[in-house]
Amino acid sequence: MFKEKNIPLSIYVHIPWCIHKCPYCDFNSHEFKKQDIKNDESIYTEALVKQLENTNINNYRKPISSIFFGGGTPSLFNPETFKKIITKIKDKFELNKNCEITIEANPGTLDKEFFYGYKDVGINRMSLGIQSFNQKHLTKLERIHDQQEAIESASLALKLFDKVNIDLMFALPQQTKLELSDDIKMAIDLNSSHISYYHLTIEPNTTFYKHPPKLPTHDESAELFDLVNKKLVNNGFLHYETSAYAKKNSECKHNLNYWNFGDYIGIGAGAHSKITTNDSIRRYVCHKNPKYYVSEASKNNYINDEQLLSTNDRIFEFMMNALRINNGFKTNIFEERTNLPIKKIEKELSIAKDKELIEEINGRIKPTLLGQQFLNELLQIFLKD
Repeated sequence: MFKEKNIPLSIYVHIPWCIHKCPYCDFNSHEFKKQDIKNDESIYTEALVKQLENTNINNYRKPISSIFFGGGTPSLFNPETFKKIITKIKDKFELNKNCEITIEANPGTLDKEFFYGYKDVGINRMSLGIQSFNQKHLTKLERIHDQQEAIESASLALKLFDKVNIDLMFALPQQTKLELSDDIKMAIDLNSSHISYYHLTIEPNTTFYKHPPKLPTHDESAELFDLVNKKLVNNGFLHYETSAYAKKNSECKHNLNYWNFGDYIGIGAGAHSKITTNDSIRRYVCHKNPKYYVSEASKNNYINDEQLLSTNDRIFEFMMNALRINNGFKTNIFEERTNLPIKKIEKELSIAKDKELIEEINGRIKPTLLGQQFLNELLQIFLKD
């Protein structure tokens, strides 16, 4: 039997629209037409609220630890929209005293009144998709903001919100060490307490996949990562997750819940849920297309797919998430979140230790530096047919 009461619960709300689809983006996001956005926002918000109203609260008798508005570009929507959604969540659920409520924002949608409004409705964390402060790279990535807008939006966010994440990318087309170093310095000088640094990857069904840019070699990318890591760590940031750096007590609670194999309710087009009951773990996926999601909302039909996790699924998905955390996990967390004894993966742990990809210290299993660098190889050990 699962001890599901001990498993944290979060809510993710998906806002699927953006002004321009970036060439590297494979998220469920759709360019909107200016004349339609207000109407789309209103209709879509009604569907979100309706899904929340019809969520069976009997399955979630525990407080919400975090709420995350992701996209797309949630900052296209006005503060009143988020007030309606947050109010509905509070009507249905109990929120933890220190519930973290995050909104993703794009500097190219900077509206000072909106930023103030987001704070007024209870949002206390902002994640800014800046990607680079270098104008040449912003142009190549087809970002809709320029360097000055990036700096201005970050400065305003840091003035208003308790926590701000600056989202950046490295290994960009023809990126030099000097350009990357300048990017890092700008992020540090802005005094954000959390910086996410993602390696640019080419995903299927993207413009970059169809028309690949010239990217750094594997060795060059490794050197760029080493530069990111050294500069941030030397400036007081803890490299706590594969792509995330934070000052003390500034880690992203919502993402930590994912990585610790916590539960979450997904609201909106294409949103995913993971729910633990006393005898199972199930995943749910909402209808992906926003128009279809809205049309089906009128029938209280939100779910496109449902999956019961097998024993092998539980093992691999737990490890895939937990080993992203550089400090790893305690063995009792594995047992609590999967309802399996740690002995179930004794053979795989032994193989990973022999390859010096993980280490175990005082009941905590964590990836070594080598394991962090070769995470995919480490995870393959736990992938069973």
